[in-house]
Amino acid sequence: MIRSTTPDDTIALIALAEATGLFEANQLDEVREMVADYFSGNSDSDSDRFWITDDDGGPVGVAYCELEPMTDRTWNLQLIAILPDRQGQGRGATLLRYVEQTLTARGGRVLLVETSGLPEFDRTRAFYRKCGYDEEARIRDFYKAGDDKIVYRKAIAAQA
Repeated sequence: MIRSTTPDDTIALIALAEATGLFEANQLDEVREMVADYFSGNSDSDSDRFWITDDDGGPVGVAYCELEPMTDRTWNLQLIAILPDRQGQGRGATLLRYVEQTLTARGGRVLLVETSGLPEFDRTRAFYRKCGYDEEARIRDFYKAGDDKIVYRKAIAAQA
């Protein structure tokens, strides 16, 4: 079941992100801050970002999107993660399709996804390609020396 994320999910979602093994300690701190900020009510509008959760008796997946400022309906998928023991079951693709449908219903036009170019992210990059995303850009040494940022793009609504 895919649903909106609630404040009660916070601890489980941080544990989920940590369980993937793809986030360094400082990145997990940023995820904690993003969740806390989202539920603090300090945002001017929650229509420019959202969290959703794949729930199977508790959170097993999560996605977080933000509208890119100063763009025409371009969104950025900041986080998508599935518990390692639930990967390979189609949950990630289903969650990503749900994100795309949600954005399309909100008038979204383009969805961007950024990831690392390191070998341990090969499976992540293959996942995005399988879901119809094309590599749009590569910024060498973005995260640190030898760790490129790769940006994938997908049009999620018919162009007007």
